[in-house]
Amino acid sequence: MRIWFKLWKDSRLLNDLVMEERGDDTRTHKIFHALEQACYAFDLSSPIWLDATVSEFKRHAKARFYQDNFVEAIDFDFLEIHIIEE
Repeated sequence: MRIWFKLWKDSRLLNDLVMEERGDDTRTHKIFHALEQACYAFDLSSPIWLDATVSEFKRHAKARFYQDNFVEAIDFDFLEIHIIEE
């Protein structure tokens, strides 16, 4: 599984990272683990999965985490997660 993480601000890509998850873990565990690693690489706190975020992710294999998803203030508009290969 390959997951693409992107930080956006003012309609511009600030930073991106592709994480590859292999192994026998469930799809959910792979996604959570990759998100944890990406947040560490971007020096962010882990976002909260709100119901709207989960719903968007289920429909499109893609979701955006806005300020509402983070406990701390963020200096970008949103973090996007997109599964590019399963």
